[in-house]
Amino acid sequence: MLRYAPSPIGDICLDNLQIAIVNYLIAQQKNDKFLVRIEDVNVVDMEEGKDTEIMMILEKFALKHDLVFHQSEHLNLYQTLALRLLKEKKAFICKCKDENSSCYSNCETLSQEEYREIKESGKPFVIRLKYKDVDNFVILKVDGKPSYNFACATDDMISNIELVIRDEKYLNETEKQNYIKKLLGYEKETHYIHINTTKDTPSVKSLFKEGFLPDAILNYLIIELNPNAPKKVFRLPDAIKWFSLEDIPKKSNYFDLKKLQQLNREHLKLIDDKLLSTLFGFADANIGKLAKVYLDECSTINELEKKIKLIFQPKDFSSEFGEQMKRLSELIFEAPIIENFDEFQNFLIRKSGLSRDELEKPLAQLLTSTAHGAKLREIYPYIKSYILEVAS
Repeated sequence: MLRYAPSPIGDICLDNLQIAIVNYLIAQQKNDKFLVRIEDVNVVDMEEGKDTEIMMILEKFALKHDLVFHQSEHLNLYQTLALRLLKEKKAFICKCKDENSSCYSNCETLSQEEYREIKESGKPFVIRLKYKDVDNFVILKVDGKPSYNFACATDDMISNIELVIRDEKYLNETEKQNYIKKLLGYEKETHYIHINTTKDTPSVKSLFKEGFLPDAILNYLIIELNPNAPKKVFRLPDAIKWFSLEDIPKKSNYFDLKKLQQLNREHLKLIDDKLLSTLFGFADANIGKLAKVYLDECSTINELEKKIKLIFQPKDFSSEFGEQMKRLSELIFEAPIIENFDEFQNFLIRKSGLSRDELEKPLAQLLTSTAHGAKLREIYPYIKSYILEVAS
């Protein structure tokens, strides 16, 4: 079994999501189970709903889990196992409340009488594990909660996690966690792989708000770890076939917004036209095609939505080209249905008396609310059935 163990503090950033994706991919390749463990046992002032938010994000990326639990559900188990180690004299009570205190060397040799005095007095204490002479670390804190390493090792043990794939920042914790499992009698070997995730990443939520697609974000995070992938634009099922832990670079990359924007543009092109139109309040393939006309200058849903809104918003006839716009609007309302843009343009030239050059800017302003980069010839086939609404 493989696991993803997020902490419900703040928003999930891309580097954290990257770990979830890798674990999911390898679980799929190995036909193994994928566990989600919410590490909430040591979280202070946890924001309500963050755990639910984590699960919703995983769902958006189609990272399906086989099992999910909160560490806080296992609090009694951690305490029981810590007390067991204490009885087996593999751990000891320490009066030094500070986890980083250096006074604990005196506590290791406390007598039974001293233990009894501590218990009867109600004075706070921690339980430390006998480790190296200079590093007898805490496994149960003053408040009765486990340390990170003790909770992590215990949960990996009871969940029978065979492969741990995590960020390189946890590399130094590996030896302690293996030591804890050994003392608890766990004989199976756990393999650890520490990877260099993408650095300086924004939160997933912020990218959703900007209009980035889950498929594009996933594509970006995977390609950062497998830069020689057989395809540059792909979806999750494709990556399951060829993703390789061996191909992950030894050095981290830094977040590249332009690269993500380009991938988002490519994934927007792949979306079904009618489905794309629903993002802008329509159910019409032509509106999806209209949005794609702007993908050479837009890369997110938000940017495309602004273009669509400019086309369908009420027009301002008090602008520089107001009089011409008003006249063109009247002519459009009188016009028959015209199939192609050249005929439409010629009709307006003939009826308005404006030359082709004189017509260009007021018509662009009327149809798109901008006199520049209007792409009228490209967009006309997709707005002609809405032309009365657009020109009003």
